[in-house]
Amino acid sequence: MTGQLPPVRVFTMSSSAAPTAFARDVLRRFGRNHKASAVVEFALVAPVFFALLFAILETALMFFAGQVLETITEASARQIQTGQAQLANYPDSAHFRSAVVCPLIPAIFNCNNIYINVQSNAAASGVNFINPINSGNFVTSGLAYNPGGSCDVVVVQLFYQWQLFVTGLGYNISNLNGNQYLLSATAAFRNEPYSGACAT
Repeated sequence: MTGQLPPVRVFTMSSSAAPTAFARDVLRRFGRNHKASAVVEFALVAPVFFALLFAILETALMFFAGQVLETITEASARQIQTGQAQLANYPDSAHFRSAVVCPLIPAIFNCNNIYINVQSNAAASGVNFINPINSGNFVTSGLAYNPGGSCDVVVVQLFYQWQLFVTGLGYNISNLNGNQYLLSATAAFRNEPYSGACAT
């Protein structure tokens, strides 16, 4: 008879087989779908990428701070080399720091945390460069302020404890306890004969 539909076959599935087939179907469709693969890959790589990025930025900022400290040291040492600091009669490094160093300090430094060592001698062999790091601690007991006189050999050292923040994933360049790096800058010179000619 024309116009009749074929009989409909109804397939039934056991109650335990239905969830299994559904799970296989979902997993198969998830495996074929690559729309979110880039997001998953970025989520895996992102922590390492950002850690490396911040480590580069922090290292660059630390080197920039070191160069700024070098500039401040040279400008401060010039006050001693020309005799201006000696004629001003600064009694100690704290007065020299507040009068000479602090006006040169930019916003990246706290002037109160800058330490100064000034050593002088008539001969270059009598001047010592100090290393104030001992077992990860910054030791200030060896710091002195002796700008010397006319024609003396002088060494000026400035120190600053720079705080580090990116120290994970095996990248830790701190040389002090508490994730700090001691920035140091040095200037060595002979004072000008501001009070008379130098002895030959």
